Amino acid sequence: MSESEMKVLVRGTYDLQKLRVAMGNRLTGNFKARLGMKPSTKEKELSKQAKKVLKELRQSYDRITDGIVKLPAPKKFEGDEVISTYAELVMVHGYMNLLEHEESQFKLFEKALSAYPIWTGFLKDVKGCDPAMAGVIISEIDIHKAKYPSSIHAYAGLDVAADGKGRSRRKEHLVDTEYTDKEGKKKMKKGITFNPFLKTKLVGVLGPSFLKCGDRSPYRKIYDDYRHRLESHAKYKDVGDKKKDKGKKGHRHNMAVRYMVKMFLIDLYRVWRELEGLPVSAPYHEAKLGYTHGRKAA
Repeated sequence: MSESEMKVLVRGTYDLQKLRVAMGNRLTGNFKARLGMKPSTKEKELSKQAKKVLKELRQSYDRITDGIVKLPAPKKFEGDEVISTYAELVMVHGYMNLLEHEESQFKLFEKALSAYPIWTGFLKDVKGCDPAMAGVIISEIDIHKAKYPSSIHAYAGLDVAADGKGRSRRKEHLVDTEYTDKEGKKKMKKGITFNPFLKTKLVGVLGPSFLKCGDRSPYRKIYDDYRHRLESHAKYKDVGDKKKDKGKKGHRHNMAVRYMVKMFLIDLYRVWRELEGLPVSAPYHEAKLGYTHGRKAA
């Protein structure tokens, strides 16, 4: 499978997941009141409350269908205390079909990844990086174009902007980009400099996954050490104000996650370039600043 085909598989699977999550939120909205739960305001992802509802719906659905491939006819339908009408059964059935297809797609990832040396020679053994995350990394990053580790950092939106702040969608971080309008004319617009899908997966999925691994992942120690450094930093340490300190705590956490992921990407860069027979450059903090931390790739 080529990188472009892998990208279609990965993006398509996550599109399916997004649709399933949206349907799950709508579905749980119809059942929360009956199950004695207050409506949730979360929309982008399934809340703990929604997951609890879906678990009960799945158990009810399994009882009603009892392994039947097709739904029972309306006349033969017998509901229970959770799914009481045929319309509700049809809604849950649609959700379960999406979930089944999504799970099936994610299972294909590992089979597809077996052809990539960076999976078998590195990512497969990185605690917290499952086949789904590896699929994102391999399909979104072109290691042949990444001449330096910082090239990947910039592409993933983990570099530092000219104002000294972490790259974001802030107005001051946008750049002029050329595009062709529907009439074929060249025009300029303001746009971001990074791959938002990749950044979301690295910082929002892989980072927390490393943290959950605890001592099993060397990247957890990188996070802890950097966070502790920030706790003693004049700019980021607590000041005794409860409200301000809460914000600083969240800021320190986000900065430490970002730093941890950047260190992982440096390891990824080195191993991947070596596997592909490409020249390997030292990270910026070593090549330009002369800083070395004595850290080896995980």
